[in-house]
Amino acid sequence: MRSLLLISVVVCWLCTVAAVVRNGSSDGFQKPRDTDTVISFLENKLMASSAPMVPLTLIQGADSKGAVCLDGTLPGYHLDRGFGSGANSWLIQLEGGGWCNNHRCCVYRKTSRRGSSKFMEKALAFTGILSNKPEENPDFFNWNRIKLRYCDGASFSGDSQDEGSQLFYRGQRIWQVAMQEFLSLGMQQANQALLSGCSAGGLASILHCDEFRELLPSSTKAKCLSDAGMFLDAVDVSGGHSLRNMFEGVVTVQNLQKDLSSTCTNHMDPTSCFFPQNLISDIKTPMFLLNTAYDSWQIQESLAPPTADPGGIWKACKSHHLHCNSSQIQFFQDFRTQMVLALNSFSTSDQNGLFINSCFAHCQTERQDTWFAQDSPQLNGKRVAESVGDWYFDRAENVKAIDCPYPCDTTCHNLIFDFNPSALEISASSRFCFPLFRASLVLLVLTELILRFLV
Repeated sequence: MRSLLLISVVVCWLCTVAAVVRNGSSDGFQKPRDTDTVISFLENKLMASSAPMVPLTLIQGADSKGAVCLDGTLPGYHLDRGFGSGANSWLIQLEGGGWCNNHRCCVYRKTSRRGSSKFMEKALAFTGILSNKPEENPDFFNWNRIKLRYCDGASFSGDSQDEGSQLFYRGQRIWQVAMQEFLSLGMQQANQALLSGCSAGGLASILHCDEFRELLPSSTKAKCLSDAGMFLDAVDVSGGHSLRNMFEGVVTVQNLQKDLSSTCTNHMDPTSCFFPQNLISDIKTPMFLLNTAYDSWQIQESLAPPTADPGGIWKACKSHHLHCNSSQIQFFQDFRTQMVLALNSFSTSDQNGLFINSCFAHCQTERQDTWFAQDSPQLNGKRVAESVGDWYFDRAENVKAIDCPYPCDTTCHNLIFDFNPSALEISASSRFCFPLFRASLVLLVLTELILRFLV
């Protein structure tokens, strides 16, 4: 009897898994996926194990101002205090981690570290631009370095809520209360400040750049850096607009229309005004754009997501660029051309900086191997950290470098997705919108209880 019951439960569980994998691709970008988690896993394997762990601090009293994560918990940050000549300089790094673009995804997201401080790591390793070692981070190592955690699902934008599901879309309030906290901790007297961010945080640094400048005294040298935040409104491999559909969902579900740049919304639709290419030329504060021309996240989720590639023709190419055929490489080259064209107006300003390398990667500031290491990626003989430093401190004129097309760059640290696509579908489903593994765990516990009862 025990054996039969156990077999039945296992068969039931396997059927559930199969159903999730089958049904996961039926609704476009609402499909449960989390490429960010996979990319983070690949990047974390490359981070130095000796990096200092910086504890999480929750912003007390933020809830009284309505500045809460998706589930209503307090927002948080990690602060490593500056010292020496950097004691009065501040670096704010906005965390990335995708978006939630529909009610179902936002409901599940609030049960993760991307939507609740209850699930955030209690300490994080500070590497790359956040490192406190001069040999790893030559220009910013002794600054006050902060990582602001991301738990609103809309790049620190939005100010609404869903009463029925108790979802709080309060990214704008989190941004405001966090900045007030940092100002009270000493940023108000900063002589130097840099707002940075990676991925969805890179988009946030674009959205909030001028606000950041306005918060600080006119005497403060304030600039912004966006890492892997140049998301393009590009056509996918099926001729559709997967990322536009995704962003339209984010703007709609979180009611972002009123929070977006009025300069943009006066002549474009709200979704278009969530795309950096329509915002960067209007930013008044000096900004540096760091991006790969073949961004791994955009390849995975914007250019060739499973919904645009139901036959799986792009799976091998997406996992490793050496598996791409000539027409697939040409598709990527066209994407690179679109990015270069989108930067034309932005690059005419003397105050702005660029580092666009022809690599298959995503986020290069927080990874030590891509930020500042012996063999880090280079453009014009400069590593990322050196280029950003030259631009921020005005050590060089016209810090704008755009790489030649693939495959000319031999300094790249390309991300290789060495995984089983089916396994990714399952793990991603559990992570973002369908708590498969949590349900599986409950099922196994129930099975054990039933078996004990039978005994």
